[in-house]
Amino acid sequence: MSTTAELLKGAAELFPDEVVTSAHVRHLDLPYGAGRFALVTLDNGFDHTKPTTFGPQSLANLNAAIDQVEQEALAGSIVGAGITGKPFIFAVGADLKGVELLKKHDEALAIGKGGHDVFKRLAALAVPTFAYYNGAAMGGGVEVGLHCSYRTVSKAIPAFSLPEVFLGLVPGWGGCALLPNLIGAERAISVIIENSLNQNRQLKGKQVFELGIADAIFEGADFLEQSLIWTAKVLKGDTEVVRAEVERGEVWDAAVAKGRAIADSKVHGAAPAAYRALDIIAAAKDGDLQAGFDAEDTALADLIMGGELRSGIYAFNLVQKRAKRPAGAPDKSLARPVTKVGVVGAGLMASQLALLFLRRLEVPVVLTDIDQERVDKGVGYVHAEIQKLLGKGRINQDKANRLTALVTGVLDKAEGFADADFIIEAVFEEMSVKQKVFAEVEAVAPAHAILATNTSSLSVSEMASKLQHPERVVGFHFFNPVAILPLLEIVRGEQTDDASLATAFGVAKKLKKTAVLTKDAPAFVVNRILTRFMGEIQNVIDEGTPVVTAEKAIEPLGLPMSPLVLLELVGPAIGLHVSETLNRAFPERFTVSPNLAAVVKAGKRGFYVYKAENGFKPELDPEVAALLVQGDSVLTEEQVRDRVLDAVAQEIGLMLEEGVVAEAQDIDLCLITGAGWPFHLGGITPYLDREGVSERVNGKKFLAPGLASVPA
Repeated sequence: MSTTAELLKGAAELFPDEVVTSAHVRHLDLPYGAGRFALVTLDNGFDHTKPTTFGPQSLANLNAAIDQVEQEALAGSIVGAGITGKPFIFAVGADLKGVELLKKHDEALAIGKGGHDVFKRLAALAVPTFAYYNGAAMGGGVEVGLHCSYRTVSKAIPAFSLPEVFLGLVPGWGGCALLPNLIGAERAISVIIENSLNQNRQLKGKQVFELGIADAIFEGADFLEQSLIWTAKVLKGDTEVVRAEVERGEVWDAAVAKGRAIADSKVHGAAPAAYRALDIIAAAKDGDLQAGFDAEDTALADLIMGGELRSGIYAFNLVQKRAKRPAGAPDKSLARPVTKVGVVGAGLMASQLALLFLRRLEVPVVLTDIDQERVDKGVGYVHAEIQKLLGKGRINQDKANRLTALVTGVLDKAEGFADADFIIEAVFEEMSVKQKVFAEVEAVAPAHAILATNTSSLSVSEMASKLQHPERVVGFHFFNPVAILPLLEIVRGEQTDDASLATAFGVAKKLKKTAVLTKDAPAFVVNRILTRFMGEIQNVIDEGTPVVTAEKAIEPLGLPMSPLVLLELVGPAIGLHVSETLNRAFPERFTVSPNLAAVVKAGKRGFYVYKAENGFKPELDPEVAALLVQGDSVLTEEQVRDRVLDAVAQEIGLMLEEGVVAEAQDIDLCLITGAGWPFHLGGITPYLDREGVSERVNGKKFLAPGLASVPA
């Protein structure tokens, strides 16, 4: 049987580039004469921008620190031991770069077992142990604290989570077994399943305390000092820690059932991690922690060797790394400063854009429209949103006053835009309208001003073609809702110059958006793929497949919503417009559904109605059903799915051949950040590769082996 040290030594050899975390032991005398105390500090030697992680060598260092503390506890030279982190960071879990390198099941098993073996020793020490969550804590960082006798948390913590299910793993170093036994199954499932599947929602310090994960909460400024005072009181018996009784009967079973319903609603059985975590939580009801740890080890190893985790890590790397260094972006030194923004249009989209520019850039923003009533409505929307932020305590009165004063509206473009550096239009999606707007703006804007268009599908080059300076026109395509979806497709027209493009990327960064450079091709990236995807669904419905069959066929992808619910969100009229645009460009692949056209003509907002008596579940609208004209070709769910995925794989292959984006990774980044496609798919291309669709359609995979799959 391998010892923990041997397990970790073997794992460390597989991962030579680990950023190693040290575990420093120092001793101090607790207040009130409570005794000598050993404090272990986790620190990787970098500042807070490089959070502390647990790779194999880091676990070995913590193991060695516990060796020392264990000896001191047995000798009676300390009364307790604590663990904390470097400034602003406690620890953020296992090092995913190391997980990516694992090729065999037994290597993966060693990582799970190694972490358990080290962390369990904290619970087994002869003295009480304390975790002081001083900063960001995720995954294994949370779990190491769960093995301690007591926990304190800083009010200032911005992020605390068990995000493993989000990535395609389970909390595998005690989280699934310990957390429900500490705070009850329902609360644990909220943290492990619900938060993870809600785009990796984070807890703040106050929530950590209220959930019962921490026994005490202190201000960030003197957090460690206050934690040590509290520790002394606990050890002396002056402070008693009382925890709520955990209910182990039907309440536990009901919580697990609720967790399965949440998982079903989010991933539809398409990704195994949530279900494996729920199985372990269900079995943890009897409090047998070792059986729970063993189950975590097995689940961790199985999932590490599975495609979903590799896709999850791939997606995580896209969002965390590739998004920060957009492929093809010009040198940022070419970017020009933006000190005033103009917005053409004052409708809902334009008003949302004005609010975003105002909040992120904090420069004057001026809206224009065709009449004073519209201008006033747009400015009024922005003012109302600022008041909402003030009411929620997100900004103070001074900032609210300043932002309110920065946004104005005028009818005269010459008055509004004469000194603007960046002017974006969000007017009606028709080429002649947009060309007219840009001609008017060019006549009054300064020579250096960027002219940006928020078009979703029209040609940026054609829009700029009649201008004297087409080189300063750039596509700047946001996704709705603007405040929530991170993606910004930055479109380079045929004549767009590097300075204009660099300025656009600079602005995108300040707006905190994920910018992806795309060629000026019809509908760019997201709308082109979604329109092909939705178009194929529409085709099978038009040909005769029942609506419910067509919708259910796509459930195994675990998308955030079904295709027809998405159509409702986008708006059938916009969906029809984009499909018409793409049909003109690629008539052999993109169709215009007569049934969709009929739905739009009838003024319907979508295919479904929602009734309270049916729990607001989508039901086919009888009025829409009456409009549908269908053929007699009925496909099975599997046939529908194959046809839809084949169409998407073909379209992505063609887009990459055309150079719409630099690589398949950019397509995935766009779908994750612009359309909410799940991490466990890695966007779309890893899924198409894994299911054999890429090779069936294009004769080759989109991604190199090991990029979103287990290395060969």
